[in-house]
Amino acid sequence: MKTILLVPTGEGVGLTSACLGLIYALECQGVKAGFLKPFAQELNEVEDRTTALYRHISQSETVEPIRYSKVLQQINLGEQDELLEEAVRLHRQIARQHDLIIVEGLLPNAQDSFADDLNASLAQALDAKVIVVSNANIQQPGQTADKVENQIRNFGGASSTRLSGILLMRTKGLPEESAQIPVTLDPDLRLAEETTQFIRAIQQTHPHIGSEKLPVIGLVPFSKTLSVPRISDLAAHIQAYWINEGEAKQRRVQHSSLISANIEHELHKFVAGELIISASDRIDVLLASSLASSNGIPLAGLVLTEHHQPNDHVLEFCQTAIKQGLPILHTPLSTFETAQKLTNLSNEIPVDDTERADQVTRFVSSHINPEWLGQMLNGSYKPRLSPSAFRHELVQKSIAAKKRIVLPEGDEPRTIQAAAICQSRGIAQCILLANPESVLEVAKARGIELPEDLEILDPDLIRDNYIDKMVELRKGKLNELQAREQLQDTVVLGTMMLALDQVDGLVSGAVHTTANTVRPAFQLIKTAPDYSLVSSVFFMLLPDEVYVYGDCAINPDPDAEQLAEIAIQSADSAKAFGIDPRIAMISYSTGTSGMGADVEKVAEATRIAKERRPDLLIDGPLQYDAASVESVGRQKAPDSQVAGRANVFIFPDLNTGNTTYKAVQRAANVVSVGPMLQGLNKPVNDLSRGALVDDIVFTIALTAIQAEQQAQ
Repeated sequence: MKTILLVPTGEGVGLTSACLGLIYALECQGVKAGFLKPFAQELNEVEDRTTALYRHISQSETVEPIRYSKVLQQINLGEQDELLEEAVRLHRQIARQHDLIIVEGLLPNAQDSFADDLNASLAQALDAKVIVVSNANIQQPGQTADKVENQIRNFGGASSTRLSGILLMRTKGLPEESAQIPVTLDPDLRLAEETTQFIRAIQQTHPHIGSEKLPVIGLVPFSKTLSVPRISDLAAHIQAYWINEGEAKQRRVQHSSLISANIEHELHKFVAGELIISASDRIDVLLASSLASSNGIPLAGLVLTEHHQPNDHVLEFCQTAIKQGLPILHTPLSTFETAQKLTNLSNEIPVDDTERADQVTRFVSSHINPEWLGQMLNGSYKPRLSPSAFRHELVQKSIAAKKRIVLPEGDEPRTIQAAAICQSRGIAQCILLANPESVLEVAKARGIELPEDLEILDPDLIRDNYIDKMVELRKGKLNELQAREQLQDTVVLGTMMLALDQVDGLVSGAVHTTANTVRPAFQLIKTAPDYSLVSSVFFMLLPDEVYVYGDCAINPDPDAEQLAEIAIQSADSAKAFGIDPRIAMISYSTGTSGMGADVEKVAEATRIAKERRPDLLIDGPLQYDAASVESVGRQKAPDSQVAGRANVFIFPDLNTGNTTYKAVQRAANVVSVGPMLQGLNKPVNDLSRGALVDDIVFTIALTAIQAEQQAQ
C-alpha cells in the first residue's frame, strides 16, 4: 500500500487541481488511484468540493471527509489522536479497493492555525509520502523557495525521507501560449527547459530544492483560460437576478468590459467570451449585444447595472439573441461596484463545473514528470487499460501515425475547433472542406485560433476535378451530370478524395446523418478484400475497463455468417487499440439452456468464428450478465474462458446492440467513442450530431490509427 499526501504551502495554490491532476496522470499510466480528503475545511458546504470532483473525474467512489465542525470541536478539546484514528479508519476503507491512495491535506490559513501540525501528524498516521504543493513565480525564485522551505520544515526538513517531491502550480511569469489545454494527457506540453532553468535559479539559495532527493515533479503554468468562471457562477456574487438565463452554464467569461463611452467607440469590445457590463439605461449597449449575438459572436453575457431592468418593448428587439442563449443579468449595484466584485471572484472550481474540472485535470497532469511517476510506481503496479489510458494511447498513436484526415463539414463550429486542436497538437493533418471565408468568419466570431498549416479547401474550386473519376469509379451506375450533382455534397467530395488516396481518412456526421456519411463510402470505397460487409463498434469507456460493443449502428439483422464476420472484425479492431479481445456472442440464453432460431443463429456464428479464427478467445451464446459478471459467469458457464471476463460484446442484431449501448451510456454515464466503421477498404467514421469538440478530436485520432493499421 502506497499513500501520497499533498500538502499546500498556503491558500490559492490549486491544491484540488493538483490532486485531480496527479490522479489522472496515474490513470493514464494504467494505475487506478483511490482518493481521500480526511478533513473538510468549509463550514457550510453540503458536499465536499474535491471529493465530488474526484467522483466525477475517476467515476469512482470514495468516503466523505470528517465535518469541519467536528474537526474544530476535537482540536479544541485536545482530541487530535481520536481525530487521526478516524482519518486512518477512512483510509482503510479506501485501501480495500486500491493499492495507491492520494490524500488531500489541510490548507494553512488565518483561521485554522492547527493545519500544519495536523498535516504532519496525518503523514505519520497514514505512513504517507509527502508532495509539497506551492504556487510559483518565475521572476521570484527566492520567494517561491521560501514558501516551500517553510512547509518542508514541518516534516523534518530537506533530509526527511518522508518528502517525495514538489509540485509548483499556477506558475506566473511564463508565456501565455505555454498554457494550452490538452485534449488528454499530453507529455509534449511539459516545460522541461523552463523547469530546469527555474530550478537552477532556486538552487542558488536553496540547493536541496529540485535535487534528486527532493525533485520538482511538475511546473504548471497559470492559465487564464482555465481560471474562467461561467456566467452562472457570477449571479449570486454580484447580487443579480436573471432577465434571461440562456446558456449561462455553458458560456465562460474570458474578459469583461465596462461600456461607458459612446457605443461607436466601444464596438471593438463585443468579441467572443466578453462579459459586457453597462448601466441598464444604455439601451444602445443592449441592442449592440443583441446584434453581436445575431452575427454569430458568442458573448459571455451582459450585466446591466443600477436603475431598473429594460422594459419589455426593448427586450422584444433582442429576441434573436435571447433565443440564441445570450445570458442577461440585472444587479442593483453600480457599474463600478459590479466590476470590483468580479475581480474578487474565487479561482476555485465549483462542484458542478465538471467541464472545467476535466480541462484543469488534463492540464495539470500534462505537466507532471512521467519519469518521476515511473520511479514512484517502480514496476509495482500491473497497468490496466483504463478509459484515461485508452484516450491517452489514442492520441499518442495518432500523433505517431501522421495521417491526413478530411472533414467535409468544414464550416461547422465544433469541427473547426476540433481541426485546430488536432492540427496544433499533431494528432492529424486536417483538411476542412468549406469556403475559406466562412471558416475564418466562424473562427473569428468564436475566438478559435487557426493554425497556419491547417488546410481549407473550397469545394467550388476543386469539385470539377472529381467528376470524370467518379463516373469511372461508378461505371454504368451514373453519368457526368449525376456525378456533378452528387459532388455538391461535401461528404461525397471528401469520399472521392479518400478513394483517390489524396487523404487517409474521413470524419463526418456532426450535422449529417449516419446514412449520409456511410452511403458514399459503400459506393466508392467498398469493403476490404477479407470482408463481405461493413459493421461498426463503439468503445465504451467504463470506469475500470474499456469494452467494445458491435454492431450497434449498421447491420439490422445479420445472419450467422455475417455475425461471425462482425465478431472477427471487432476483435481485430480491439487489438489495434491495445485491447486483448475476449469475445462474447450475446444472446438471451447461455450455452444450451435455451432454444429457438435466434439462439441457434448465435451458436452457429460462434462456431464459424472459431473455425475461421482459432487464435481468438470466443464463446457463445452468452447472456450479458454471464459474459460480464465473474460470479454469474462461473455459475452459468464454468468451463468458459470468456464468461465473466468478456471485453468484446457481439450483439445478435441492431435492435439489441443499439438499445444496449445507449442504455449503458446514459444510465451509467459512460463515455462512448464511435461508432467506428470496420470492414471498409479505407477508414470513414461517423459522428453523433450531438458530438462535443473532444468527441470529434478522438474520432479523428481513431481514424488516423485505423489508416495506419490498414497501411501496415
